[in-house]
Amino acid sequence: QVQLVESGGGLVQAGASLRLSCLAPGRTFSTYAMGWFRQAPGKERDFVAAISRSGLTYFADSVKGRFTISRDNVKNTVTLQMNSLKPEDAAVYYCAAYSRSYYSTGDTPNVWGQGTQVTVSS
Repeated sequence: QVQLVESGGGLVQAGASLRLSCLAPGRTFSTYAMGWFRQAPGKERDFVAAISRSGLTYFADSVKGRFTISRDNVKNTVTLQMNSLKPEDAAVYYCAAYSRSYYSTGDTPNVWGQGTQVTVSS
């Protein structure tokens, strides 16, 4: 089973950028679509972005144009680049792996990382 380890969270000011990385050790990483979710206090865990094995990307409307997702199938990493951060982007961000190589809207990941905190001050 794929194991996921996130890094890169922190405290930034509104308008700043932050890059989250997810390492998925193991030779099966390139097989799966990958994604990022976030959960703010008292709220549900929400979809942020996903990337298929082939590199097709998908984003929540709230982050389109500000966030990008990429993957490196050699280094077994998936990266979420977050630009123009807003206070409402503050949350715990989770890396996730899907059970298929492609992503379809509404798909639920089957493997989760432990999360990394992103705090955005106004």
